[in-house]
Formats: sequence, C-alpha cells, structure tokens
Amino acid sequence: MGRIFETRKHTMFARWDRMAKQFTRVGRDIAIAVRGGGGDPANNPALRRVIQNARAVNMPKDKVESAIKRALGKDAANYETVIYEGYAPHGVALLVETATDNPTRTVASVRSAFNKLGGNMGITGSVNFMFKRMGVFRLNPEGIEQDDLELYLIDHGLEEMGESTGEKGEPQIVVRCNFPDFGQLQKALEDRGVPVISAEHEYLCLTPTELPEAQATEVLELVDKLEQDDDVQKVYHTLA
Repeated sequence: MGRIFETRKHTMFARWDRMAKQFTRVGRDIAIAVRGGGGDPANNPALRRVIQNARAVNMPKDKVESAIKRALGKDAANYETVIYEGYAPHGVALLVETATDNPTRTVASVRSAFNKLGGNMGITGSVNFMFKRMGVFRLNPEGIEQDDLELYLIDHGLEEMGESTGEKGEPQIVVRCNFPDFGQLQKALEDRGVPVISAEHEYLCLTPTELPEAQATEVLELVDKLEQDDDVQKVYHTLA
C-alpha cells in the first residue's frame, strides 16, 4: 500500500482559542461516549478512544476526569451528533459534523455561516455521497516495524497505511480502515500493544476540487467560520 497523501492542512487563519476549542470538542465526545457505554474506559472502547484523543491534544487528566463525571451526572447535557451538508463557494462540498444539545440553535448558526460567506446549505444526502467514512488511527512510528504491522493489520480490516506528520511536523504512521471495521482494528492495535496517538472517524473526499488560491481562500473562510462555532466538531470538504 502506498504512502498516504492527505489533504493539506491550512494554517492561514490564526485561531487564538484553538486549545479551548479542542477541549470543548473532546468534552462533548466524552459525553456522547459515556452516554453510549458508561464511564469505565475498560468496558467502553469508545471512551478509551476519546481519552486517547484527549491526550493527543494535551488535555489535562483532571479535565478528562471532570468531563466523565459531568457526563455521568443526572443533569448532564444530552448531546447528539448531527451532520449538516452544503456547498461552499465555487462548488466545494462540505460536511459539517456537530455535537449539540439544541439542534434548533445549531442549524440556525450553521445556516447563517453558509449564507454570510457565499455558501448554500443543502438537504441530507446532497453531498455525503462525495465522501467515504473511514476509521483513522495515528501512531508513533518509534519502535514499529511497518511491514510487519501492515501484514498483521490486513487481517483486521486495514485499508491503507502510510507515513504522515503531525501538526508540529512530527512523524506519524496513519492507518485507515472502512468505518464498520473500526472496532476490530482498534482491538487489534490494543492486542498488539501498539501505542495510538489518536483514533477517530473521518470523512474522506472521493474527488477533490482544485481551485486557484483566491477562490480557495473564500472556501477556507467559510470552513474557518464554521469551525469556530462551539457546536461544530469538524468540517470536511472536497477542496484539494
């Protein structure tokens, strides 16, 4: 399997609240995981995954524990995952993944961002066929024999494996599987004792759209606006 060529990461927009946003996102992921499988990571693979992701963004242990306790409380917010679809300027498709306890508020906010920045919000199913949902695991390559690990993981749902870098340029191994095989591949990595930096699902675009820089900037302005919304977890797009 060849080297993974990931969608380039755009850093042109400074986000002063980047860390706070990451913690908010992880906190909501914890709430959803706890509601689905309880507060014990040993018996809740989804919660184990979110805790791994919390470590990846340097979320303090006490904040993680507090988020789990809040999620177990009788007054815990009832978050649900809702995905909105639409188009940015110049025909670029967007999937907006949210975690919300008030879909009425969230859809109004998402629609406002689309309208203000030249996009068009669509109906369910209008663009999701342009994406493939996959499980994505990021590993520290230190001490890993990649060929050996690849052969092992093929029997557990591996679709592709390749080299990449983290946000600070540190080397990583990226492992992808079809989303229905996520749990199987997660268990295989755990059984093998492979340290996982993060484990998430992602929507990968099937046909990227090439745009000149000025038009791409307009698309990214909308992406950035959506990502700043507290209810938005991730924004996926087809911009190359």
